[in-house]
Amino acid sequence: MAPLRLAFSPDSDDIFMFWPLLHGKVDAEGLSFTAERADTETLNQRAEKGEADVIAVSIAQYARIAADYLLLPHGMSVGRGYGPVVVAKESCTLASLEGKRIGVPGLRTTAYLVLRSLLPRFEPVVVPIAPYAAAFEALREGRIDAALLIHEGRLFFEREGTVKVTDIGEAWAAATGGLPLPLGGNAIRRSLGPELVERTSRVCRASIRWALEHQDEVASALLDAETRSDIGLDRASLDRYLAMYANGDTLDAPADVRLALEEIFTRGHAAGLLPEGARAELAP
Repeated sequence: MAPLRLAFSPDSDDIFMFWPLLHGKVDAEGLSFTAERADTETLNQRAEKGEADVIAVSIAQYARIAADYLLLPHGMSVGRGYGPVVVAKESCTLASLEGKRIGVPGLRTTAYLVLRSLLPRFEPVVVPIAPYAAAFEALREGRIDAALLIHEGRLFFEREGTVKVTDIGEAWAAATGGLPLPLGGNAIRRSLGPELVERTSRVCRASIRWALEHQDEVASALLDAETRSDIGLDRASLDRYLAMYANGDTLDAPADVRLALEEIFTRGHAAGLLPEGARAELAP
């Protein structure tokens, strides 16, 4: 059988999940994998074209590809009272950004969809998450009035001389009665068939479990292999990031996360950003 194609982002929680699998730490049950990494919006675009067997996508984007992919019940990045942040050069309110230019990591991202639900009128300017400095440079040069930061960028905005306008995970919780915010997940191609889907899901879950049980080893390996020198990631910030987005919610999505998935789809459709009737169909 040909290797299964994995595709995921450069951010730390993605490689954390797959590192044990790609380094022979878990039983692959006879499966083999190739791995590619790309920024979040590129992955979302590739998922529309069916270019990977298992692919990390924004939860908002999953609603658009559900006909071809199932959503794995593990591997999700979930914020509980926290999430991506909107930052600016000077202190301001979110309402004051109405009609202004806000840099966003992509129009298919969950962060963009949630921000749209909080602030319906603004001009989105797509600023890819790689290189890391792009959003901050766009702010400093006045090309945007604020920036929506995801992944590790949301940890370091103060270091870059910007101030937080709002945390959309916190705002989402307030607007939904305390629901968590599932931002991204792993989708698996339906055409693999039930048996292969179930086996692949089982292997990927084993990889996540191994990573969580051997976090020190995996974190050290990630730092040793880190190529994004502009981020300045150290062990303390990596541990903080993994605690936020690689945890028990990642191993298995609990009931409130599954409810939040449906809430995202409902609100996305109401905002005219997602197709009607989208739902999260989870693989075994």
